[in-house]
Amino acid sequence: GRDDTEKDVQYMAEKIATLRVFEEDGKMQRSLLDVQGRVIVVSQFTLYGDVKKGRRPGFERAAAPDVGEKLYMEVVERLRSFGLEVQTGVFGAHMQVGLVNDGPVTILLSSEKEF
Repeated sequence: GRDDTEKDVQYMAEKIATLRVFEEDGKMQRSLLDVQGRVIVVSQFTLYGDVKKGRRPGFERAAAPDVGEKLYMEVVERLRSFGLEVQTGVFGAHMQVGLVNDGPVTILLSSEKEF
């Protein structure tokens, strides 16, 4: 977001690398580091879309593009510093991204600890 700093980068990268979301013995026990997983990082400022007013989302909480790109690349580099293989999208580009969720699990992460 527009107020994000290096502290937010560090928090998010560490959380992504160490969050225990991979199954072992029927429980979420293992992290991305534990399973030697890979990461794809795709920028998506629309996650900051605010639809509380009107009929069009507002993106005032999103970082300016130059700041957002810098933070995005810092997250990528921080994840790589953990020894993870990281693939990226093209910052700011319109892309078609496909994924397959393994199970009904979607976890929201926020360095502001909103949830």
